[in-house]
Amino acid sequence: MFKKIAKLVLKLLVFLFLTALTQIGGVIYILTELLVKRNIHKYRFKKAIIFLITYVGITFLIVPYIAPLFGREKIKDTTQIKAHSFITKLLNRNYVRPELHIALEEIANSFHQTNPNIALVYLDVSFPFIDGFSLLPHLSHNDGKKIDISFIYQDHNKTTNKKPSVSGYGIFESPTQQEYNQTLICKQKGNWQYDFTKYITFGTLNKGLKFSEKATKDLLLAIVKQKQIEKVFIEPHLKNRLKIQSAKIRFHGCQAVRHDDHIHIQLK
Repeated sequence: MFKKIAKLVLKLLVFLFLTALTQIGGVIYILTELLVKRNIHKYRFKKAIIFLITYVGITFLIVPYIAPLFGREKIKDTTQIKAHSFITKLLNRNYVRPELHIALEEIANSFHQTNPNIALVYLDVSFPFIDGFSLLPHLSHNDGKKIDISFIYQDHNKTTNKKPSVSGYGIFESPTQQEYNQTLICKQKGNWQYDFTKYITFGTLNKGLKFSEKATKDLLLAIVKQKQIEKVFIEPHLKNRLKIQSAKIRFHGCQAVRHDDHIHIQLK
């Protein structure tokens, strides 16, 4: 009896984990459990293979055609707009409302005028289905109206599409001693999670990269000029450092995480 309960609990945890990670993975896991017979040879191995094939097939061949029924569409990668990682697309974390997709294309076109060889690189977006379904660990990416965009960096004084971490998060452009330190203030108030993203870099890349103030400012100017964009979140010290005057750029609050490793934008 104890073993049966333990197995059920384990399966429930796997279901919850896959659902939180990919939205559709939990349902596919349950279907695989129901359809694959336990008495077949190499049951666990075959079950895993069937799950992976089914998941990949549904993710890339079916979900993009169902998502529009929920008011979402998959971001189309181009030379000007790219996902930082294939994992973002594999986990169904690259869906937006059509209005945001159009806004992204217009932002990328505007940015391209001053930085012709640099792409707008996006990080986490939203899942394909159901408003209110949170994209963990984010608090607000639950309606297709929000997207995280990477900063622009320099490699040996040359602007590049390279990024400093595997996930795209967690490598901060921290305030200098002369700049306002919002992170310190938030943590002193008890918001321990404020710099939590330093634990989810999943490894560092291109360690010689430096934050490009000019190119990142160009990107931010293209963003705030886009009429459909209502809010932009970056850390206060970067707004001051880059000398961007826009009411759209706001502080996101201490209950969130720090935004000196990426830009968060959202529709009206």
